[in-house]
Amino acid sequence: MRHCTTVLGITFVAAALAALFPQDAAAQARYGERPPLVVSPDLSAPWVLQLQRAPASRQPARHAERQRPGLPQGYSVRVAPAPVVRERPRTTARERAPGQVRTAAVAGAARKAAPRIDPKFLPQVVDYDGPHKAGTVVIDTRENFLYLVEKDGKARRYGVGTGKPGFEWAGTHKVTRKAEWPDWRPPAEMIEREKKKGRILPVHMKGGIENPMGARALYLGSTLYRIHGTNQPWTIGGAVSSGCIRMRNEDVIDLYDRVPVGATVVVM
Repeated sequence: MRHCTTVLGITFVAAALAALFPQDAAAQARYGERPPLVVSPDLSAPWVLQLQRAPASRQPARHAERQRPGLPQGYSVRVAPAPVVRERPRTTARERAPGQVRTAAVAGAARKAAPRIDPKFLPQVVDYDGPHKAGTVVIDTRENFLYLVEKDGKARRYGVGTGKPGFEWAGTHKVTRKAEWPDWRPPAEMIEREKKKGRILPVHMKGGIENPMGARALYLGSTLYRIHGTNQPWTIGGAVSSGCIRMRNEDVIDLYDRVPVGATVVVM
């Protein structure tokens, strides 16, 4: 009787264990139909890299399936592909819209450089031992220098452009008027003379940066001559004008501020 009870007990325990632990085949079948789990690429990237031990392959059209450690055979994890980031092409200055182009972008633009003038024609203070008193403007048309005589044997010297051959002149006059950014009204004889050369001059040209009279003008007596600026600074130091005394704009502005109406101008 006791033996039968023991056998029945063992049988009961075996049945219970069989119910709790199914056969391996049944277990494999149980997990075989489970759908794959999709994991965010951001969350899966660290351990995917550990499994591969190499940079992840960029295959945006495929889903990489990896067997995750600790999962039953056949239980796979599907990793969504990481988005492909394309580098935006750089935009050159030439391709930018006009409003987007910076000033520095045109630094390499082809531009004809104006000839440089000889440094000796740049403003400087020099010794002066001539007969004229301080405040007198002396113009040497042979050397193309203008001197503003100062005290203590000094003078401010500027380079100038003077009359072409046939347009030289000499004399002493007073500064009768001064003008900032003066208009240009070429004399009738100049208009006719240039017309014969095929160059048509305007009867009147408003003052401005392109005006041949430049930034300032000092009118000399009742003559048609004047000391004025220019839109061609590279001509300073030569015999280039029709009789006027031509200066760089920055130089004539400086002279304009130092010489009053009534000052004496001596042209030699």
